[in-house]
Amino acid sequence: MPHGIIKRIHINQHKIKANAKNGTDDPVITCKTSKENIYGQKVEIWNDGEVVAIIKYEPNKPLSCGAKVWIETMAHCVVWEDENGYYEA
Repeated sequence: MPHGIIKRIHINQHKIKANAKNGTDDPVITCKTSKENIYGQKVEIWNDGEVVAIIKYEPNKPLSCGAKVWIETMAHCVVWEDENGYYEA
């Protein structure tokens, strides 16, 4: 996909529940653009030739908290509490 197109990444919660109920492993992550929807189990987010974040769906290897979908990154993160306050990680 070209860099100039906005990509919105969605997690299909209904598909996660259906997978759990039916024992299936259908893709639950959608990368949406104005032109297409691309479905997958993992999305890598790239910047300047490097992966800066990964969104993973691993229903058979959830995190210890039980999460089946999560984002992993080594990039600098700024977490906004509201428009006035933020935390850096």
